[in-house]
Amino acid sequence: MVLGRLVHYAVDAALLSTVVAGVRRSSGFSPDASAIPDPTIRSVTESFLGVGETIFDMIQATAVNSPYFKKDTSKR
Repeated sequence: MVLGRLVHYAVDAALLSTVVAGVRRSSGFSPDASAIPDPTIRSVTESFLGVGETIFDMIQATAVNSPYFKKDTSKR
């Protein structure tokens, strides 16, 4: 039971980090980890955000190489 809950929280954290990475890529805005005074928490935060960047890169590479996705050429 505890292991399942731990996995659930880890997946939720990875999804949140991936969403933050997507926001950073699309808008240029990201959390300012340098504003965190404690170096340990800052390091964990940077690692957390790095995991999201990695997952986002893998998803993007999969979409680019997939026949199920096409580039949107419409003007917005």
